[in-house]
Amino acid sequence: MKALIARPGGLGDVLQAGPAVRAVATRAARVTMLCGPRGASAARLLPHVDEIVVWDPPGEADDADGLVRKLREEAYDVALVLAAGRRGPGPATRLLRSAHVRRIGAAPPPGGRPESEAALGAAAELGFGLRRGDDGRPRVRPVPDTASLTGNGPYVVVHPGAGDPGRAWSAEHGAEAVALLADAGHRVVVTGGPEEAALTRAVAGRAGVDLGGRTDPRAFAGVLRAADALVTGSGGAAGLAAAVGTPVVPPATRDLTRAVRSLPRRR
Repeated sequence: MKALIARPGGLGDVLQAGPAVRAVATRAARVTMLCGPRGASAARLLPHVDEIVVWDPPGEADDADGLVRKLREEAYDVALVLAAGRRGPGPATRLLRSAHVRRIGAAPPPGGRPESEAALGAAAELGFGLRRGDDGRPRVRPVPDTASLTGNGPYVVVHPGAGDPGRAWSAEHGAEAVALLADAGHRVVVTGGPEEAALTRAVAGRAGVDLGGRTDPRAFAGVLRAADALVTGSGGAAGLAAAVGTPVVPPATRDLTRAVRSLPRRR
């Protein structure tokens, strides 16, 4: 059986599809992820994703016919469409119908439930369930050792940027958080993408290790996996931390150092 899972969105959105991917993979011989450019790097981290097809709905008219032909040639037996915010599953469902996918199931917006649970429910309606012992939480493929980037010893990650500008920190706010954590005895690693290098440099200052622009998503997962905690307002970074088992401290926490100190040490 050849299966396709469609999930537009960014890093955190695609990671939430991971449990559904594992459920589908229990019966499908091959699983393809259909996602946007921002989510492709996350799809590469998911266990059991065999192929990635990038589709950007706002630009779909540019090569929609070519994409439909490609999907038809693959002759998928079943597809699971996971909703993308207000747009819902409609655009991807129409695309897959044009590609003559035999069975298509769609998960509506989760409506208060964790998205991964809503996705698993939709997978179950198509006859796919998790293996016994699978807890249904997001997870990623094995991540690399990143001590060469972070240095040795315990540390806390501060990730000031966010895909949603309303959830990103100002340089001043981030620098204050780094200073508070450093004064409390924590070693601090500051992370961000290449476009956030100026922000991470200002936030890290002299008190933190600046990794802005120095990690791809897989290396970022490795940095988070070895951290005691992540402090961020970014949904994508928080989702990746959850997938590697690292606690997340929301940036709105009133007493940041106390919140971090209360977390269990991971080594």
